[in-house]
Amino acid sequence: MMIIMKLRIWIVAFLLVLSAMIFILVACKKDEETEWVSSGPTPYTIDIPFGFPTILNIPEDNPMTVEGIELGRYLFYDGRVSGRTHPDSLMSCATCHIQENSFECGIDHPVYQGGFTHGITGIPTPHVMLPMINLVWNHSGYLWNGMIYPENPDHRFRNIEDLVWMGIVAPHEMNSDTNKAKEVIQNTPGYPELFKKAFGSENVTVKNMGKAIAQFIRTFISVNSKFDRYMRGEEQLTASELSGYVLFTTEEGADCFHCHGGYGNPLFSTHLYYNNGKDTVFNDPRDRYAITGDPNDKGCYKATTLRNIELTGPYMHDGRFATLADVIEFYSHNLVWSPYIDPLMHHIGNNGVQLTPSEKADLTAFIKTLHDDEFMINPDFSKPDKFPDEQ
Repeated sequence: MMIIMKLRIWIVAFLLVLSAMIFILVACKKDEETEWVSSGPTPYTIDIPFGFPTILNIPEDNPMTVEGIELGRYLFYDGRVSGRTHPDSLMSCATCHIQENSFECGIDHPVYQGGFTHGITGIPTPHVMLPMINLVWNHSGYLWNGMIYPENPDHRFRNIEDLVWMGIVAPHEMNSDTNKAKEVIQNTPGYPELFKKAFGSENVTVKNMGKAIAQFIRTFISVNSKFDRYMRGEEQLTASELSGYVLFTTEEGADCFHCHGGYGNPLFSTHLYYNNGKDTVFNDPRDRYAITGDPNDKGCYKATTLRNIELTGPYMHDGRFATLADVIEFYSHNLVWSPYIDPLMHHIGNNGVQLTPSEKADLTAFIKTLHDDEFMINPDFSKPDKFPDEQ
């Protein structure tokens, strides 16, 4: 009997020790898992605004994270991304893409006269700028001709990420090379730690620079213009603005909506490409035809968003129109026919929609309701107070 009792006591003690060991191992495992999860980047979710599309252009290999966006914001504004450190030789994305001008240079820029940009060497860009607004909903290509698009078989030219290295090396932009850019950022205190937080390694790569800046740019969402508030039932439009809205969204009116949306399309762009009746001779080596090889694409360019459009002149790919009034005059009376005119240009037979002066005023009034002041002063998009090496 005594032997049986001792055996029972030993078994109970053994089970208690075993249970304690299992508990410790499980607890340690959980601590390891918790530590691993907490050390990774924090997912960032874009809240889809009312009425906006639900499908976003976010590559699978570059998910949005809090740390990636933070790093991208620094890089977007840091002139050392150009691979230079001398104060007179710095150039960043924000050198031309200025927040208060809806991330364009602005027609009154003190350096880029009339809104025509050039690189650090003085070589002009082939086309005028396009605004950085709501690009996370653009699935059909970037630049005026759509050269950068997700299905491009050349993997170097697929998305916003690729526009970063292109900007670094282009003679009409930073005119540098990616090795210099990588070296300068790698040797700037604070950046290696930020890359570690965002991408898991202190090793700076231009690929991850592009990923971070692209994440930051995808947060540039404009959703609080007067027209947005009207659609949410928070504010009313004036009689003139409402009349302009009707003109905008009807074929017998100004017939704008086919290319620029507006009726169920809050982006105010289809992000597609059109020959809109500007010319009869087509010799631009960077039109849509240069990308597709389809003769029907001669003289075609992207329909830009009309959000904050009054700030983003000059207008058209070559900046031929200085003011919004010039653009409305063109669509009213000065269209020219060619064999490549887009079928949606329904009023080409009359050289335009033939708006009256009062209709032009109403259309202008409506277009100005797409102005989003909050977008231009949003502190989340602005230049950081200090760069990583100044913290």
